Amino acid sequence: MSGKDTKRKMASVCFYFQVHQPHRLRRYSVFDTEPNYFDDFKNRQICRKVVEKCYLPANRLMLDLVRHNDGRFRIAYSLTGVVLDQLENFAPEMIRSFQELAATGCVEFLAETYYHSLSFLYSRQEFAEQVRMHTARVRELFGQEPVVFRNTELVYNNDVAHFVAQLGFKAIIAEGADHILGYRSPAFVYNPPGCDDLSILLKNYRLSDDIAFRFSNQSWPEWPLTADKFARWVNQVNGNGYLVNLFMDYETLGEHQWADTGIFEFFRHLPAEILKHPDNNFMTPGEAAATYPPVGVFDAPHIISWADTERDLSAWLGNAMQSDALHELYRLEPDIEAAGDPHLSDDWRKLQTSDHFYYMCTKWFADGDVHKYFNPYESPYDSYINFMNVLDNIRGRLRMATGQAGRSILGRAG
Repeated sequence: MSGKDTKRKMASVCFYFQVHQPHRLRRYSVFDTEPNYFDDFKNRQICRKVVEKCYLPANRLMLDLVRHNDGRFRIAYSLTGVVLDQLENFAPEMIRSFQELAATGCVEFLAETYYHSLSFLYSRQEFAEQVRMHTARVRELFGQEPVVFRNTELVYNNDVAHFVAQLGFKAIIAEGADHILGYRSPAFVYNPPGCDDLSILLKNYRLSDDIAFRFSNQSWPEWPLTADKFARWVNQVNGNGYLVNLFMDYETLGEHQWADTGIFEFFRHLPAEILKHPDNNFMTPGEAAATYPPVGVFDAPHIISWADTERDLSAWLGNAMQSDALHELYRLEPDIEAAGDPHLSDDWRKLQTSDHFYYMCTKWFADGDVHKYFNPYESPYDSYINFMNVLDNIRGRLRMATGQAGRSILGRAG
């Protein structure tokens, strides 16, 4: 598209939904010896609850909107490998539902780490392997080769961008952090420094959070949020950018914002309101990256994320418990690889899921309600103790699996 054409464009709305549920741990005491760490009953219960309240009605709505708007409504999903595994086991109808959406040609599936992990911070090898696993799973289930990457919790910096570019992706999703953008707008496409082959799509956190967090807040001055009001805000991008990137958890529909708040009706009417302006349209992230040329450099030398008010790593690495748990977990990587046991490897990788460390967070101030969401623990300290008990059992299994080769794991256990 030429520069003249992009200037004429009113606004391309880019919706992407994150779909994720972790394998929650069962209560695991120091006296436990069985290597069954995960609470299948609780995980199935929560999965079925979210499927019925959110995922299934939301998918039906999105499919209706695609069909009703003759393909002009387009969306994207990032489904973690761990949620895909649970949906296959506990709600196979959801896999079929996402496949039905994929078949419309109006839905894009993004790549991420299979286990929704923070592996980039600890092991580039593990990170690349999880991305490969996830890409293969998307290809297998939905017949798509992902071209856009979305790191866990939008954890991003220049190093992430350069590594992802080396893996062959064309675009990456990041938070539109004000302290990096300065006077600039998230309504444009950017490049990382020294990496012209990768486009960065930045979340418009103000408009995204208006839906995800403020929609049902009756003390919010803009409440109630209607589809026509939101469409007017989208139209204000005219002359100030090309894209309105609305990135949020899928649980926004029906779980974070219950059905009786009107969230489903809001989404039902939103495409028509946005499309009333003849120059507006919807694009998937891959389409947006292929359509709009980067206008400048988004230089992020330090890690940012989309979590909490700080938008940094403090949700997972803000205290000594979290740092210790993550460090001890990734210390086991060489021994996990040496053991060559697929069950051990899968358990170890399930422990990498970022939620386990989120539950250890001691920030109970502005973001307290968010940290309590589906949290199975009474305190962050309970979470840490439970996690470390499981990790100790993993160590014991590694000793048996590797024999003398397991000496490197004995440093902590004595």
